[in-house]
Amino acid sequence: MNEENVIAISDARPQVGFQYSDREDLLPLAVAANAGSDVGAFSRGHRCRSNHEQARQGFENIIGASGALREVLDLVCTVAPTDSTVLIEGETGTGKELIANAIHSHSARRHLPFVKLNCAAIPLGLLESELFGHERGAFTGAVARKAGRFEAAHRGTLFLDEIGDIPLELQAKLLRVLQEGEFERLGSTQTQRVNVRLVAATNCNLAKLVAERRFRSDLYYRLNVFPIPVPPLRDRLEDIPLLVQHFVAKYSERMGKRIDLIPADAMKALAACSWPGNIRELQNVIERSVILTSGNTLSLPLTNRPASSLDSAPEPVTLEDAERSHICSTLRQTKGVIAGPNGAAARLAMKRSTLYFRMQKLGISRTMGIGA
Repeated sequence: MNEENVIAISDARPQVGFQYSDREDLLPLAVAANAGSDVGAFSRGHRCRSNHEQARQGFENIIGASGALREVLDLVCTVAPTDSTVLIEGETGTGKELIANAIHSHSARRHLPFVKLNCAAIPLGLLESELFGHERGAFTGAVARKAGRFEAAHRGTLFLDEIGDIPLELQAKLLRVLQEGEFERLGSTQTQRVNVRLVAATNCNLAKLVAERRFRSDLYYRLNVFPIPVPPLRDRLEDIPLLVQHFVAKYSERMGKRIDLIPADAMKALAACSWPGNIRELQNVIERSVILTSGNTLSLPLTNRPASSLDSAPEPVTLEDAERSHICSTLRQTKGVIAGPNGAAARLAMKRSTLYFRMQKLGISRTMGIGA
């Protein structure tokens, strides 16, 4: 293979160094990625630049250098030292759980329990027991008392993923424990008190669910204290080379292979994809490629390459989706500024009050515009 058409990896081992190149036929590559992180990795070594105390650790599993990612991590550094509820919003596969981990790692509760629960993964009949626990005999099969996730997270942090999937009949009980810090185990009349910091995540538009009466408005307002929007991979394409390098190093080490080179055309093909499955989809493609690679140059078979966004027909969108996308795009351009001659309202040729109304109806916050 012509060495002008490859990207060199110096050593794909626990601390991996990836080389820069100024050649036109090679993609410019950034600094090394740690080889031991999980799905949704973003940027290692990010430092908060706000007025609060500088964060020194906690982003080891986060890989990337895009402006969109830095906005997210700045929000993490801002809210982490508080005990406020955080709502992480983003598509599936964008790394919401890693953001929740970072919030806990930078909080005063970092040495206390960090308990996780995917609400969509638990059958509806068992979700109440998982959250709040149960007494012996509370239902068929309850042969012993069991503490729920809220008790397990006492004095620490509870991360509830896919919170939009919690059924309406449980939402009132969840609201009570968030507001009052108390609940009863299933089958008990004795009140339990807990001190828990809640971080929730969703890939749903909760404001839309509220409008459709599928989610309680009072719970939504209680959760939406500090929203953090996590951008999809298509909005941070400059991070793809770093992520590719990271996953190649991770899986080559795991499989006992040494892969030193990544073809430039393969990297360009990966950067041209729309990635509807986001980082999780990219990770799976790289894992398959490493499996199929027999030499020291990464093999990315054509059958493994996701269709480019340029090659696929655009999916039809509703008028509401188009309006939401246009408003968010304008907010990004104005850095979240709404009023003034250069604000979003002026650019959209509408009154400020009208824009606020449309944003509320479409479930758009200023931070969604900034971080998307």
